[in-house]
Amino acid sequence: MYKNILVPLDGSKRAESILPHVETLARSFKGKVIFFVAIEPVLMLEYNEIIGMSEFMEKNDYLKEKTAAYLDSLEKKFSQKGIEVRTLISHGSAVKAIVDAAERENADLVAMASHGRTGLSRTFYGSIAAGVLQRIDRPLLLIRSRGDE
Repeated sequence: MYKNILVPLDGSKRAESILPHVETLARSFKGKVIFFVAIEPVLMLEYNEIIGMSEFMEKNDYLKEKTAAYLDSLEKKFSQKGIEVRTLISHGSAVKAIVDAAERENADLVAMASHGRTGLSRTFYGSIAAGVLQRIDRPLLLIRSRGDE
């Protein structure tokens, strides 16, 4: 039933709270897990701060390396459990990147954690999960995570 499971992550423990559910599903359906991170291009400068292009590229390269190392560690953990795993990194808006990756990778299920924000905080901060829910055209497993981080 779920042969390709796309798992969007952001590096937080809250986002990783979906992993036990994904492991169970992957084992039950002998599915492949696709760990996915969307790197959003954010350039926030302090008042009167100037950043050169080379410094920006260095920071971007560092972020890509850090993200790749994070995904590699997850891939190893799941591979050691006999689960087929791939990793993907994309650039751009998280919601669009997740929806596009689900289509491109022919995901049967997108599994992710919601930070559980409601009301004004959700409106102010936005919600990746809510955005994906509104745009996705395939099954979506959302769990509400709680805790710090």
